[in-house]
Amino acid sequence: MAVINNIFNSLKPNEIYHGDSRHLLKRIEKESISLSIWSPPYYVGKNYEKDLSFEDWKSLLRKVIAFHFPIIKPGGFLAINIADILCFKDENMPRIMAENISRRKIALAREDILAIKKKHPSWNRYNLAEHFGCSEQTIDRRLNGNNIRGGKYQSQTRIFLVGGLIEEAALSAGFYLYDRRIWVKDAAWENSRWHNISYRSVDESEYLYIFWKPGITKVDRSRLTKEEWVNWGSRGVWKISSVRSNADHDSKFPVELPRRAIKLFTEPREIVLDCFMGSGTTALAAISEGRQYIGIEKEQKSVEIAKKAIESTTPYSKEPERLDLMIKELEASYRTE
Repeated sequence: MAVINNIFNSLKPNEIYHGDSRHLLKRIEKESISLSIWSPPYYVGKNYEKDLSFEDWKSLLRKVIAFHFPIIKPGGFLAINIADILCFKDENMPRIMAENISRRKIALAREDILAIKKKHPSWNRYNLAEHFGCSEQTIDRRLNGNNIRGGKYQSQTRIFLVGGLIEEAALSAGFYLYDRRIWVKDAAWENSRWHNISYRSVDESEYLYIFWKPGITKVDRSRLTKEEWVNWGSRGVWKISSVRSNADHDSKFPVELPRRAIKLFTEPREIVLDCFMGSGTTALAAISEGRQYIGIEKEQKSVEIAKKAIESTTPYSKEPERLDLMIKELEASYRTE
């Protein structure tokens, strides 16, 4: 009876399911997935992460990866798209403000203030501000290295490398790192200012970590054309244009990213899984290459957008650029309803 109930409760292909991956992954048929490709929450302050602590986020990744091992076919793959460097607020990090010399509106050094304070020991910051012709906040920032208007009360930004965490979780589950592709994005945000007020770079790339489940893997170069093998099949760096608008969802990747992995690692009619489906990009890529899909998404609005996109797509389309355009049109129509 337990076996029969499990069959009826299992997730069927070509559907988007609303719910938590940590629960729904257990309902996927064992060794049925040829490729699972997804992009998890990045823990950078998005709305859908607001209830997660850093430890919660790490636990989420570990559990989701572990639940994949029984459902991936032997010789199959798990591909995780994520930025390798994450930035987030950490309350435990020392709260030290940077001295950003290039942004100063007045050429006033800490040494200048200390020299005057030595002459006038009783002066407070208001006396000093009047003397130098600046605000008392400027005096406070120069002397104490903080921002009286809020900066000194804010948590510092911490940098965290995520690759080691992902690999450790995968190894613990039984997977082995097979490959890593670098996705280089373009400067798609035309209305934004691509700069930083610190020495840190603006991150314009992400990683696709590809893990292998022990078993026989079929290598078939005929899945790709000669041009595809030359341009990206055998290349470690993929240059793919970014999604131009995230109006309906905080984090999206272009159809071309999962499409390449699907075409490279799966056969027609095999099942592709995305357990953080978002607006349905992986499902559209699977359909475009004649594969089946299973999607899991915890946000109801995203489930509705994904289903609407899938209902409007044409199976076996070989034009990923048209799929990207179609997604934008569907999102626009959804927002006006």
